[in-house]
Amino acid sequence: MNKPNSTTESLLHDVERIKYLAGYLDALSTAIRKGADVRGYFVWSLLDNFEWNSGYTIRFGLHHVDYETLRRTPKSSATWYRNLISQHIVKDCKKH
Repeated sequence: MNKPNSTTESLLHDVERIKYLAGYLDALSTAIRKGADVRGYFVWSLLDNFEWNSGYTIRFGLHHVDYETLRRTPKSSATWYRNLISQHIVKDCKKH
């Protein structure tokens, strides 16, 4: 969990989120290999936003949002996820 006084730089380098996503997607891949009928996946929150219990103090999206300027900056996890999905493109989309 992010600390309320975290710097923007530390928020952008979100190694723990990458570890979480990698572990989750590895488990999902295992489930698919064992026969789970998975038809899609998306990361729940792409942008930092309002969290009902914590307001704007916790940041959990793949992009950091500067609430004063509304500028969106990709975090390390966004780059990691982009690279992951670009390597796993379905070869024949017409099958689906």
